[in-house]
Amino acid sequence: MYVSLNRNTSKWVVKKFEENHNHVLHLPEHSHLLKSHRMVSEAQAINIDIAADIGLSLKASHDLLSAQAGGKECLGFTREDQKNYLRTRRQRSLKFGESGALLGYFRNQAAQNPYFYYAVQLDKEDMITNIFWADHEMITDYALFGDSISFDTTFRTNKEYRPFALFAGFNHFRMTCIFGAALLYDETVESFEWLFKTFLHAMSGKKPITKGKRMQDNGTLIEPLNQTTEHLLSPKYSRSIIRID
Repeated sequence: MYVSLNRNTSKWVVKKFEENHNHVLHLPEHSHLLKSHRMVSEAQAINIDIAADIGLSLKASHDLLSAQAGGKECLGFTREDQKNYLRTRRQRSLKFGESGALLGYFRNQAAQNPYFYYAVQLDKEDMITNIFWADHEMITDYALFGDSISFDTTFRTNKEYRPFALFAGFNHFRMTCIFGAALLYDETVESFEWLFKTFLHAMSGKKPITKGKRMQDNGTLIEPLNQTTEHLLSPKYSRSIIRID
């Protein structure tokens, strides 16, 4: 359709109209999949929050909501929309919740100790996603005992089940040393790559020399960022080995 403004009448006039569509029209039963037709209502958002808080998986909660609505075509949103809603909620809590308090603590520590290191990853909307930190003692211990290190993300810190990651190793007395810690948004390849690069930057580029295999975390293979270094030995209970670099 082509329209133009008639300056004499100050009205828009249709100059050309093409009745034939250049694509196949969506069937009525598929209209709920159109982005313009999808929306999570306030009542549905409450049910999604409850399902997430009690630990129901995304698929299970989406299937339950679909059944309650009379079918997926009546639900009004897709599983991806539900995932995006939960992501937005988690990002908001990261900005204004415990992570906001952590940032305030880190700023104070950095002001008192110039060797205190912390880094924050933001998304395109400037929302906090991942946080890493290491104090002077951690950095010093890594310089001395960082040839072989373990990496663990099995601990969940709060009701949002965000991974708390630890880089650890042993000193010459076989006592555990913590080399760094992170509060992650998720366990995706992107989050791990950011974390490993940040860790190496904090440690002045020193890489572990322990050799190992690549780790597959929750079915996702994390490839090395380059081929020069092989990797982080994980704790015995995780039974995984990961490359960083």
